[in-house]
Amino acid sequence: MRAWLVWSVGVFAYVVAVLHRTAFGVSGLAATERFEISPSVLSGFVVLQLVVYAGMQIPAGVLLDRFGSRWVIAIGAAVMAVAQLVLATTESLPIAYIARVFVGAGDALTFISVLRLVPVWFAPRRVPLVSQLTGILGQIGQVLSAVPFVLVLTDVGWTAAYGSAASIGVFACILVIATVRDAPYGDAPATQPMGLRELVAQIGVVWRRPGTKLGFFTHMGTQFSVTTFALMWGVPYLVSAQGLSAATAGTMLTVSVVTAIAAGPVLGILSGRFPLRRSWMVLAIMLANATIWTVVLALPGPAPIALLVLLIVVISVGGPGSMIGFDYARTFNPGSALGTANGIVNIGGFLATLLVVQTMGLVLERLGGYTFDAFRVAWLAQYPVWVIAIIGVLVTRGRARREAGVHPRSSWQVLRQRTAARRGELADSEENTPRRTSSDTDGGRP
Repeated sequence: MRAWLVWSVGVFAYVVAVLHRTAFGVSGLAATERFEISPSVLSGFVVLQLVVYAGMQIPAGVLLDRFGSRWVIAIGAAVMAVAQLVLATTESLPIAYIARVFVGAGDALTFISVLRLVPVWFAPRRVPLVSQLTGILGQIGQVLSAVPFVLVLTDVGWTAAYGSAASIGVFACILVIATVRDAPYGDAPATQPMGLRELVAQIGVVWRRPGTKLGFFTHMGTQFSVTTFALMWGVPYLVSAQGLSAATAGTMLTVSVVTAIAAGPVLGILSGRFPLRRSWMVLAIMLANATIWTVVLALPGPAPIALLVLLIVVISVGGPGSMIGFDYARTFNPGSALGTANGIVNIGGFLATLLVVQTMGLVLERLGGYTFDAFRVAWLAQYPVWVIAIIGVLVTRGRARREAGVHPRSSWQVLRQRTAARRGELADSEENTPRRTSSDTDGGRP
């Protein structure tokens, strides 16, 4: 019971972090008016935040391995709360930029720290599912930014909206300090202090593991499309290019969260049950994302509302799909380096996101702003990322399997064996038993 309490408080802190992360995206049009900025400057806010977030992942992982989840989560919550309060009160563009820098820094400390709690507090068989729940429940923060935050922003104003977000951040910080513990039997630092040379060496060792790279490319290819949509360009695209109202666009973003909540447990169960098939799920998600975007962008005019909903549903599966990357990190790295490994994996999706967000901002500005044709071209920036990620997964998957010494059966072999088993014809001989199968694993090797 205590494990669920500790985890729930950690997830609440992550919900608040996602609220802070996505608030600027849903208030993008208001920010354009408040600071009198162009699309490329507006995208610069999010790009700068993502640069800091991605750049902080490895330092955050090192801090997490050294000091544990409790204090790292609490510090992250406090930093974001102060930054949002500054953003609530300033009308200066440079100060607003600095505030978003600190939002990115605090955000970087949060997710991997909450995820670190899962293998410590829960039995190994529950880790894939609880990890998925961590990721998808955190996206409730996106709902908070898309609905209540937007309502406050519209009805009361910028200062009230961002001030409210800051106050929730303070509450999250206090709750984490009071409740979260790093382990069932105490909250001692996870590792002994290391010098700079040892830290650099550990980062190199973690990165060289094929499973870490597999997690990196998994996260890169599955997460960036929905993050780009939710964090920056989704609402402007739906309102300016597709002709939806701001309220309808905000409601559409809630579809993304509902989809993630529904898909996450399914992917978690499948990942735990068929660990040797996780990469196929990842590849299927990437290809589905590319396909649905191709269908929408091929239309000569605004898409039907049903197709837009389908678009959001398909790309939103990429959110929980990216959690498979952290499962790879967990199963290919020792617990003492798990924070660093998770940080490296987390860089993948957010590095891709910041590149696509910035590229889209430049394209939109060059082509005349928030028009249908400009957005149609701008979204094409996604396709090179999918190509790189798919190649990365295919290459590192083979290396990871060779390192683990596993030889997964083909889909045809699995189907034939199960059909035979149902008919009672499966022989109990050695030659019919694979050297290692998805049912033999400890829940983790790919």
